Amino acid sequence: MQIPDAEQLIAQLAAAMRPHVTPDTALVGIHTGGVWLAQRLHALLGLSQPLGSIDVSFYRDDYGAKGLHPQPQKSEIPFDVEGAHIVIVDDVLYTGRTTRAALNELFDYGRPARVDLAVLIDRGGRELPISARFCALTLGEALSAGQNLQLERDDSGALTMRLIHA
Repeated sequence: MQIPDAEQLIAQLAAAMRPHVTPDTALVGIHTGGVWLAQRLHALLGLSQPLGSIDVSFYRDDYGAKGLHPQPQKSEIPFDVEGAHIVIVDDVLYTGRTTRAALNELFDYGRPARVDLAVLIDRGGRELPISARFCALTLGEALSAGQNLQLERDDSGALTMRLIHA
């Protein structure tokens, strides 16, 4: 499999989202790759709401099996969730469990008017009925269960995708 170009996918994702967001749309990135992606989208889309971030570690239904990230991050939602249009942002959509956990945590802050999901890559393999409204690339079932795509950021802030074999 050829590794997709993350920078090109970010530009495609921003273009797909642009007609559907307003300056008041709020982005919430899922740690860690989703936060990096949300930062880039926030700037490209010119949104006025401050950027939010979520670490879903404690909300996952497989917490016992996965545990915490090596360095858990504090979730920050610096805007009023009640009645807001929110886009949850993640790098790769796989089983849907991370998105479900993010929704559970987000609703602890209030009841948004609308929640959409934006991802760079949908790799297929869903275990829950979750899909992204905005997606730059759909792979279907191109990856095996032992392979993962991971968004990485270098010191200059450039984002790249890396294929990891578990």
